[in-house]
Amino acid sequence: MTFVITQGCCDDASCIAVCPVQCIRPRPGDPDFTTAEQLYIDPATCIDCGACMDECPVSAIYSEWDLPEEFSDFLQINADYFATNPIEESSPADPVRRTLPADRPELSVAIVGTGPAGCYAAAELSDIKGVTVSLFDRLPTPFGLVRAGVAPDHANTKQITKRFNGLFSRPNVNAFLNVEVGQDVTIDELLQHHHAVIWSAGASDDRKLGIEGESLAGSVSAREFVAWYNGHPDFADQEYDLSGKRVVVIGNGNVALDVARVLAQPVEALAKTEAADHAIDALRESSVEEVVVTARRGPEFAAYTTGEMIGLHHVDGVRVAVVEDEVASAVRDVPRVAKVLGPALEAAGAGEERSVTFRFGLTPSKINGNGAVQSVTFQHADGSLEEIEAGLVVRAIGYRGQEVEGLPFDEQAGVIPNVAGSVCDPETGESVAGIYCSGWIKRGATGIIGTNKADSAETVDSLLRDFGAGRLPTPEYDVAHLATLVLDRCPDLVDAEGWQRIDQAERKAGRRARRPRAKLVTVDELLAASRAG
Repeated sequence: MTFVITQGCCDDASCIAVCPVQCIRPRPGDPDFTTAEQLYIDPATCIDCGACMDECPVSAIYSEWDLPEEFSDFLQINADYFATNPIEESSPADPVRRTLPADRPELSVAIVGTGPAGCYAAAELSDIKGVTVSLFDRLPTPFGLVRAGVAPDHANTKQITKRFNGLFSRPNVNAFLNVEVGQDVTIDELLQHHHAVIWSAGASDDRKLGIEGESLAGSVSAREFVAWYNGHPDFADQEYDLSGKRVVVIGNGNVALDVARVLAQPVEALAKTEAADHAIDALRESSVEEVVVTARRGPEFAAYTTGEMIGLHHVDGVRVAVVEDEVASAVRDVPRVAKVLGPALEAAGAGEERSVTFRFGLTPSKINGNGAVQSVTFQHADGSLEEIEAGLVVRAIGYRGQEVEGLPFDEQAGVIPNVAGSVCDPETGESVAGIYCSGWIKRGATGIIGTNKADSAETVDSLLRDFGAGRLPTPEYDVAHLATLVLDRCPDLVDAEGWQRIDQAERKAGRRARRPRAKLVTVDELLAASRAG
């Protein structure tokens, strides 16, 4: 018997560390670790110990005997990886045991942003004796895109917050939520109270199509739409016109699939999740019958992962459709395409209430409408044009970092210039003393939740090397002084206990509704919950 890694793998490699026979690949440091869709278990090497399943923070690992039917394809997917990536026997790597220099036994670090990158960095640092960590977030809630970006029907993926939540009870971690760095407190002030600052605030902007009509009403970014149905306070009052029968999604990565699935699946399925109530109400009144997901290139270049596409085929009440001429040759010649789109060809004509149609070889050239979206004009490779009517267009072409006042910024790449997480001046190449970065603002908007673990570890290693070499400035004040300063400026500061009260309130409301949680979606509601009791 073997164990199987399935859809929802977070890729944080915690399972690799506990595997006694090292049958899980790729590992951090392997050439394809940052590009592989997920991790895989070699069925020929697995000894059926179950350590990986116990360790997995998102419940993505199953025994082959208990593998749910919708994940049955993953047994072969795991085996197939090793057909082209034969395993070499090795022992588990020795765990990294970091310590501070004997002559500098105390280190304080401020981390801006409490998404996966910030939380992984905080976990790495707070495990070290003598380190104090201050976590900052401009929202009253932590966890960034795990809370506001992961699709609500991916409940297992959201379980990673259980691991992150433990950070807030550590005695050497201080939480400063509902505090905006740059407005309520400056980066320079953080450096006055810490040896270093790690900027992990993610990518809060969008890539642009650069075509006519992109700014029409009804043309929205996937970042905004996803934040809306996940209950992000900045987007809770948004309204989207779902009265049309068709929505066009431009882009075909996992976020595009999330948007399509949320729009197409029966709303009662979504009502059992932690989707925002306002989104559930709006989707209940939706007239959408078809979501068209478009890609510039052919299906062999599709950006979605195999697991996410396979999962879409198992959504009740939704038919996956394709245009035969656009996929037939790739289905015949490319095994991955055959696996994920072959079923759509075979099921052509099967009736469901709603459908998700995948189109390929379509380059958007114009969004049409008189004040609001009515259609999108696409260009085929042969130069011919095709117009697809739609009442809503969701642009899912990627997130992008935004410039931070006081920090260098690479406008073209949308990242903070850095070397292994150490922020540097792009003109001189010299490091900016005490400033580091991790996550999407460091490497660009690529990878999944667990990708941030290795990314943040690299940044922490750079910071510790600089600290050991005496290159970090000594803070003028301690963290207690900072807490007084911040509280004076931000009386609505939410600390660890305040977040715990919010979390408990949402979970309690969720239990009453038989849901994982019922989210509070305005800052006023969140602050009220943080003060309750």
